[in-house]
Amino acid sequence: MTLITARRLQGLSVIFGLFVSGYLSYLKIADAPSVCVKGGAFNCDLVLNSKYSELAGIPIAWLGFAIYLILALILLIEDRHELLRLYGGLAAFGVALFAWLFSMWLVYVQFVLLGALCPWCLSHEINFTILFGLICLRLYREFSVEEASVPNEKRKI
Repeated sequence: MTLITARRLQGLSVIFGLFVSGYLSYLKIADAPSVCVKGGAFNCDLVLNSKYSELAGIPIAWLGFAIYLILALILLIEDRHELLRLYGGLAAFGVALFAWLFSMWLVYVQFVLLGALCPWCLSHEINFTILFGLICLRLYREFSVEEASVPNEKRKI
């Protein structure tokens, strides 16, 4: 997988994330019922309307949408802006690390605290885990390329 391919996969993951978080945001704005698998451990209404579905009065879905927009913006302009060309990978990693850790907290909330699952939420969390992995891969490769370009006598241990 080349950097270009990893970047394209990152872009596809961001687009998918915007779709899912956009749908969940729409549900909050319109106060509409969700399209959800019924039965068993699945109960979207419980998950989407629990006390954990908001943070300081802001719906989690809106925060997710904002995170995907930030990552999309970094992807779109990192080649055009000198600061992002140098530090875009680190910026994306910082944003994604925070968001991924929060997503894992939300998985815990669904499985343990609520005992109910939302397929839309889980698809976001799976997608974000893949996205975070792609961001880590790109960052690793960027640092590997930089390390290889530094002569041996100038490397610091």
